[in-house]
Amino acid sequence: MLNVKNELLIGLRDALEALSPGAGAKAAFETPKVAAHGDLATTAAMQLAKPLKQNPRQLAETLCTTLRAVPAFQTWVDALEIAGPGFINIKLKPTAKQQVVRSVLDQTTRYGTQASNGRRMLVEFVSANPTGPLHVGHGRQAALGDAICNLFATQGWDVYREFYYNDAGVQIGTLATSTQLRAQGHKPGDACWPTDPDNALSKNFYNGDYIADIAADFLAKKTVKSDDREFTASGDAADLESVRQFAVAYLRREQDLDLQAFAVKFDNYYLESSLYTSGKVDAAVKRLIEAGKTYEQDGALWLKSTDYGDDKDRVMRKKDGSYTYFVPDVAYHITKWERGFQKVINIQGTDHHGTIARVRAGLQAAHVGIAQGFPDYVLHTMVRVVRGGEEVKISKRAGSYVTLRDLIEWTSKDAVRFFLLSRKPDTEYTFDVDLAVQKNNDNPVYYVQYAHARICSVLAAWGGDLATLAGVDLSALTSPQAQALMLLLAKYPDMLSAAAEGFAPHDVTFYLRELAACYHSYYDAERILVDDEPVKLARLALVAATAQVLRNGLAVLGVSAPQKM
Repeated sequence: MLNVKNELLIGLRDALEALSPGAGAKAAFETPKVAAHGDLATTAAMQLAKPLKQNPRQLAETLCTTLRAVPAFQTWVDALEIAGPGFINIKLKPTAKQQVVRSVLDQTTRYGTQASNGRRMLVEFVSANPTGPLHVGHGRQAALGDAICNLFATQGWDVYREFYYNDAGVQIGTLATSTQLRAQGHKPGDACWPTDPDNALSKNFYNGDYIADIAADFLAKKTVKSDDREFTASGDAADLESVRQFAVAYLRREQDLDLQAFAVKFDNYYLESSLYTSGKVDAAVKRLIEAGKTYEQDGALWLKSTDYGDDKDRVMRKKDGSYTYFVPDVAYHITKWERGFQKVINIQGTDHHGTIARVRAGLQAAHVGIAQGFPDYVLHTMVRVVRGGEEVKISKRAGSYVTLRDLIEWTSKDAVRFFLLSRKPDTEYTFDVDLAVQKNNDNPVYYVQYAHARICSVLAAWGGDLATLAGVDLSALTSPQAQALMLLLAKYPDMLSAAAEGFAPHDVTFYLRELAACYHSYYDAERILVDDEPVKLARLALVAATAQVLRNGLAVLGVSAPQKM
């Protein structure tokens, strides 16, 4: 039906252009809020009425008369009706809606996708320092980042996934000291274990059981290998540098295991420390100074970030000579631009909101040709986990939070992904473990997957060659339920485009739930494996197309489409 819609859009554009030169640019269709009003709608007459100094309803009547003479409208449109002050509702013929079945069966996994646009984009997500297992918040970020990557891939982008972390900061030093104490036979609560609540280092000591596991493997002189590093322990508990290197490699491997369980794969791991060792931070600061966008005050170096919309200027280099945390971020994003990524998206927690203005200010002030608004940000809230009606806050393994792997083991990868993507990123979300394991219609991922499995069962009972369905006669698909299902299938490409543009994978979950409900309604209304062969084949083609779109949408979310449940 996409071709049908395009033909009608061209017809509408030409009709508007005939009414007023330049008006063709306003050609667009909307979906009526009430399905009974029509399949498509346009507000073009209302938009043109004022510049043309005409009554919008009368202009709508003129436009309808013109459209009824357009060949595409004669072929595909059943009725044009004017409503309210000048809305034009369009009711399509059954044959128009039936075209979507053929399109889906012809294009299969490509249905809804766009051709390559030749442009590269980078999505940075998870980016957790290797100081412990990934928590549920990281899981939400992993689900968001991967789904957004998949969404933009459907729109023709060449998408690159990047994980950014630091292996040499204060947190890493605390990790190394915590592990060293464990290796020396100490544990939380011992006299030597820091407990001073006024000491920042003490408060951040790592007390989870995983630290003891790292220490034991370090003493055993084990070798650990992650996607981006490998290290063999010296076994000497007095060798703090060896402890640090081993702990980082160990926890990077643990992160890899978490991500593998979640089916997330990165193209690159970028070290924050490399920005310093390579001189990129100093080079970025030099650019800002030479551009006249900095000044010295009270022994510190400041960025004139208010020149770019920030609420106040920001310190770049402190009195002690160290840089504030947003400076390496500026250097890092300059490298993203220099690596040829025209579009960059950062998936981060809402606690990073304050860095957006200063990072963008630094990028504009550096005068390296970066467009305003670069990079894009998707900020997400944390996730509460409820099990047995009570909130779960502690994992024995992590010590103070529920890990991503805990959640996957309690439920499944599919449930975690679908649930974490089912709300807007900045919306508070409570993950109900008990709901996620239920096998009924209250569980949204089960509901969608069951629709797919139900169709596969029907197709298996038929036992024919699916390839033959692409060419069958579809004229029997005229019932209200069949037409509603076909109309929803036709909305899939536009839904994908809008979801990508809005960084909104939750739109995909909403669509899939609606499609599953529409299929279940159709299944309840019409028997598919009837004796009438042409009718049976038409209905099989429709449900096969529905299964394909369910698979395509679930793939965008990184969720499987089981054939049996």
